[in-house]
Amino acid sequence: MAKVNTYHSYPAAHRSSGKTVSDDPGRLENGIKRTPSPGEDRSSKLESVISMAEAGGDTSAEGATNTSSGFFSSVRNWFRKHLRRDGQTSDSSVEAQGGENKDNKAEPKKDGKDNPKKKKKEIFVIDPSSNLYYRWLGIIAVPVFYNFCILVCRACFDELQMNHLALWLFLDYSSDVIYLMDTFVKFRTGFLEQGLLVKDEKKLKEFYKSTLQFKLDLLSLFPTDLGFLYFGMNYPELRFNRLLRLPRLFEFFDRTETRTNYPNIFRIGNLVLYILIIIHWNACIYYSISKLIGFGTDTWVYPNISHPEYGRLSRKYIYSLYWSTLTLTTIGETPPPVKDEEYLFVVMDFLVGVLIFATIVGNVGAMISNMNASRTEFQAKVDSIKQYLQFRKVTKELEARVIKWFDYLWTNKKTVEETKVLRYLPDKLKAEIAINVHMDTLRKVRIFQDCEAGLLIELVLKLKPTVFSPGDYICKKGDIGREMYIIKEGKLAVVADDGVTQFVVLSDGSYFGEISILNIKGSKAGNRRTANIRSIGYSDLFCLSKDDLMEALTEYPDAKKALEEKGRQILLKDNLIDEEAAKAGADTKDLEEKVDKLEAAMDILQTRFARLLAEYTASQSKLKQRLVEVETKVKKPESDALLDVPGEAGKPEEQKKN
Repeated sequence: MAKVNTYHSYPAAHRSSGKTVSDDPGRLENGIKRTPSPGEDRSSKLESVISMAEAGGDTSAEGATNTSSGFFSSVRNWFRKHLRRDGQTSDSSVEAQGGENKDNKAEPKKDGKDNPKKKKKEIFVIDPSSNLYYRWLGIIAVPVFYNFCILVCRACFDELQMNHLALWLFLDYSSDVIYLMDTFVKFRTGFLEQGLLVKDEKKLKEFYKSTLQFKLDLLSLFPTDLGFLYFGMNYPELRFNRLLRLPRLFEFFDRTETRTNYPNIFRIGNLVLYILIIIHWNACIYYSISKLIGFGTDTWVYPNISHPEYGRLSRKYIYSLYWSTLTLTTIGETPPPVKDEEYLFVVMDFLVGVLIFATIVGNVGAMISNMNASRTEFQAKVDSIKQYLQFRKVTKELEARVIKWFDYLWTNKKTVEETKVLRYLPDKLKAEIAINVHMDTLRKVRIFQDCEAGLLIELVLKLKPTVFSPGDYICKKGDIGREMYIIKEGKLAVVADDGVTQFVVLSDGSYFGEISILNIKGSKAGNRRTANIRSIGYSDLFCLSKDDLMEALTEYPDAKKALEEKGRQILLKDNLIDEEAAKAGADTKDLEEKVDKLEAAMDILQTRFARLLAEYTASQSKLKQRLVEVETKVKKPESDALLDVPGEAGKPEEQKKN
């Protein structure tokens, strides 16, 4: 076969192999070959094919035909090949580029610069429950309240607007600056999403823009002041769009009501403020209506301002305020209206006045009842105790002690029952409050000083405050110890059997009875009290019962062993333990108590089982009744079908008898 020489047909292909590194655009300066993208590869091959065609072109017709046919066949073959391998080439090139990028990232750059990464820009976000947000609400409330009260007054009384124009311009544009700052604050105010504070700038903007308040804020910032250039400076009503920020003022009032320690007093003051603002606006509107109708044209409108006495600005406002107060409160008599528009305005005022009066009576009554709710509840308890004592014919001395005890509770504000007050809180918050209030007191007890934090929290939640009157015995010698006591406030005396001789005086922070509730084996006193303890005056104590302690120790067996060991060491130090009895084994009293508890548990289980058995028998009887009813319903149609014999239905009765 003849060997075909393709050099002359495609000379550009061989020439391209002789390119230098500088001529090759696919190579970098350091000699590393750059992987071309699929688009670049295709365009470069097309250019090479075109250059082949141009370089190998002949002037003759035959050469032109051969060249054009060779060009089109090359293009066709190139498209077929790359369309077939398009997906594979792109995937492999992406993987190759990804691998090279990973290698490049792993290698540190020589110039010491890190790869640029787009990190999320951290922005300052205000928590709506923080003190900072509350303080800002107090700042924005000032210009809102200024516009709410002063704008209407300036719009109605021309002298007020023109005589102090420079002051109003300064205050107006200062409030506008605060409005702008408030808009920025709203863009940076976080909100809760799935219980977490959102701090993403984009989400904050979208959330604020989706609210109605955003539209109102934009309208409140609209530069309606430009109307001053056309209408003049005597039209402050052009700034009435600033009143659209009123929700910020109401939000500040709501936050203050929840934060203040005197919410009832704040509600009364807030109610009075709203009433004064309504009277203020009504006075300004009355003066404006009088201006439209004409001063002094009848007895109802404001008198003629040409009179020196009624021409003063202070007299104009005070007269209008007086008329508005009389009309809205319906207390005094005002001049009757004359014209139709005057009648309509007075009717509207009377309706508003009725609503104001109803609001005052309802809110003030509710506030007073709330303020005295605790006193009323406490007094009801005292009255019920008095009735019981009188019914049982208790001695006057004991009745007087009971009443004095109640008086002490009310005077020292110890009538609050912690369990009722805190019952609406979750367990975690209850624990934190109890830790804050009682933890220091509990740590003073020797046997609890090195206990686990979890056990101390359990015990803190079980502490119960109790108050003893003067002369009351907290415990007597020989009594069974079922609780221990920690003195919060007051003084207790360890007395002899006569109740007079004092051995020791216990004061704040002292404790007693901790050994008797542990049931330490070998204790000579057992679980009996070994001393008489009496209250000298009124004493506030924390009580921890034995059952609560044992219930808490069931989850902490190691702590239980440690407490028993500490108690045993204390008894050994005071020589109050019998070592032989301690080594003998379990105490019979403990076994008896356990048996009693088991018997009680068995009784409870028996009653529950009996209840379940009764329910089961009742359900069985109901089921049987339903089955009987179903059987009767099924049998009835079958019997009817048997009675209807075919062929005899149409015969007379005589034939049937025959």
